[in-house]
Amino acid sequence: MFMEETKENLRRVQAPAILIDWLLAQGMLASTGTAESEPDLIEAHKWFNLAVVKGSVLAAQYRQEISKEMCLRDIAEAQCRARLWLSSEVEERQDLVA
Repeated sequence: MFMEETKENLRRVQAPAILIDWLLAQGMLASTGTAESEPDLIEAHKWFNLAVVKGSVLAAQYRQEISKEMCLRDIAEAQCRARLWLSSEVEERQDLVA
């Protein structure tokens, strides 16, 4: 019971603005690609989703826009990747508390 409460409390902690900005920037990079890489909408959706979870309204708009270009399977994959990232983040914070 305590571990579940701890996880929930960690999820509710307001993210620093710099983290939200970094997540949003990762989404922008993935959605537009670079000179070395093509756009990756699955990764972009993942990063935007993470920024939304941390409180970014702008990321929600970007996520909605790229979702229009994605199939349901790709959106599900992006959501799975975001959950994995969040679970690893919670584990890292728990290590700091322990």
